[in-house]
Amino acid sequence: MNKIDIRDLDVIFLTYDEPLKEEYWLKIKNIVPWAKRVDNVKGSDSAHKAAANASDTERFVLVDGDNIPDPEFFNCTLELDDLNNDHVFRWKARNHINGLVYGNGGISCWTKTFVNEMRTHENTDGRAESTIEFCYERKYRSMHDCYSITYPNATPFQAWRAGFREGVKLCLNRGTKLDIDSNNNFIHSRNYELLSIWHSVGQDVQNGWWAIYGARLGTYLTLIRNWDYSQVRDFDRLRELWNTFKKDDYSACERIGETLKRILGLKLTDLDSDQSAFFKTFYEKNHKNIGINQFERHI
Repeated sequence: MNKIDIRDLDVIFLTYDEPLKEEYWLKIKNIVPWAKRVDNVKGSDSAHKAAANASDTERFVLVDGDNIPDPEFFNCTLELDDLNNDHVFRWKARNHINGLVYGNGGISCWTKTFVNEMRTHENTDGRAESTIEFCYERKYRSMHDCYSITYPNATPFQAWRAGFREGVKLCLNRGTKLDIDSNNNFIHSRNYELLSIWHSVGQDVQNGWWAIYGARLGTYLTLIRNWDYSQVRDFDRLRELWNTFKKDDYSACERIGETLKRILGLKLTDLDSDQSAFFKTFYEKNHKNIGINQFERHI
């Protein structure tokens, strides 16, 4: 058994255009004084390679630019064996907008070798699984525990983009557009739960409705309008798309929701501020940490 003290690893704070990245960098330095930063590298694959290059340790921790980690994470010990010694791990994050607890935006732990050999996103090797995700790589492991909170809602655009990206990705199957049927079985049950909450919850926080609108639009364009969903990895293209919708009000969000219910039979609703807060009060209690080394159980 190879035991690794998290404090012995380099920590890289990876930022791009997050509105509060400078403020969060100060917070990260208070939590992790030895942290390093990689900023403004275009493309997810290229940015991760830049992070690997910045690390002096073969294994390193990565924190996204809109994520605040739990200091307790850095007191933990990672226990590896011969089967997973070279694997990559991602722990869950709690999403400030809707209370979801899953891998999106969470703390991750990579090896330089893995990152330098992978070909994903803008550097994809052509496999559907690698077009917009890391998580389908063979040695990538999803973990059970949650060690951070992600805050992707500082501006309307940031919230809209966060929702839009998940609204696209959650209605794909390993990077491939899903086939639609009348029974809603075309979406995996766990993805359907996540997608429904992105579509419905968040009006109790700043810019939360923009995230709801983005999620609904991402699903609408992908499943109904046959939009090229690989563009979800291109932040320049997403900003161009945002300019098409940024003057809309909540009535446009409601109309897209009705279309998704009518054509796809999706279950979503328009929760107001009080209803969203009520939902999160109880939903967030569902998750309990059980140990940093515990893998996610997929059902």
